[in-house]
Amino acid sequence: MTDTTLNQQIQQFYDASSRLWENVWGEHMHHGYYGTRGEIRKPRRQAQIDLIDALLQWSQVQSPQNILDVGCGIGGSTLDLSARYNAKATGITLSPVQANRAIERSQMAGLSEQCQFQVVDAMSMPFADDTFDLVWSLESGEHMSDKAQFLRECHRVCSPGGTILLATWCHRPTDAYSGELTPSEKRHLEAIYRVYHLPGVISLPEYKAIAEEIGCKNIRTADWSAAVAPFWDVVVASALDPAVLWALLWAGEETWQAAGALPLMQKGYDRGLIRFGLLYAEK
Repeated sequence: MTDTTLNQQIQQFYDASSRLWENVWGEHMHHGYYGTRGEIRKPRRQAQIDLIDALLQWSQVQSPQNILDVGCGIGGSTLDLSARYNAKATGITLSPVQANRAIERSQMAGLSEQCQFQVVDAMSMPFADDTFDLVWSLESGEHMSDKAQFLRECHRVCSPGGTILLATWCHRPTDAYSGELTPSEKRHLEAIYRVYHLPGVISLPEYKAIAEEIGCKNIRTADWSAAVAPFWDVVVASALDPAVLWALLWAGEETWQAAGALPLMQKGYDRGLIRFGLLYAEK
């Protein structure tokens, strides 16, 4: 599959599903945070806001003034970060539907003067070198067909001394201790890839190796799988609500299939195959 075809599929998927997600689950299209061991039960939306708080606390980001949100969705994180730091923020997505909705939401929030949203391919960004002091990517890396090129672009547009903060879906490590992925694990991952239009995911150690290779500094990583895994239990339960089922029915076959695949993610975390990886780096 070519990158162009993949990008078209991702665009179409989010064009079709984003309005439903917002109507049913709100503006944040990412995991929630349920305590370091996933032990704290809380409303889903609060957990998603808490994830942003926890990421910023873990990374110790210091008052960025020009932020890039790579894979911004409908602007949930972009607007939060912009308001939090009184900063300029740019959100990019492959979906025109998402970009237009993010613009609407920035106007509603009174942040349109400091936030902009564009339809941009994250592996070939139109921004000048050394532009942003925080490059934020919350659950978009899994959509990138070339993880090295993705990180190179994030590094290129980051300003000297700036921060790259990546949180993304990974698979378990495949080192000598853990062993290669089994045929069963590969089949499980392939089923997830088909539904969510993913070119494939890599392990967190592989992300770290790429960051080292491209010249990132002060690299840190963390596995927060336990902290976010309860999110899928909550989403699966909420999808069984009759009103949600009715909305899904009218959302189109592709969105319905994606909802039906939610247990694949749930089981992936349960068996230790799917991991939620964090990467912090400086330029």
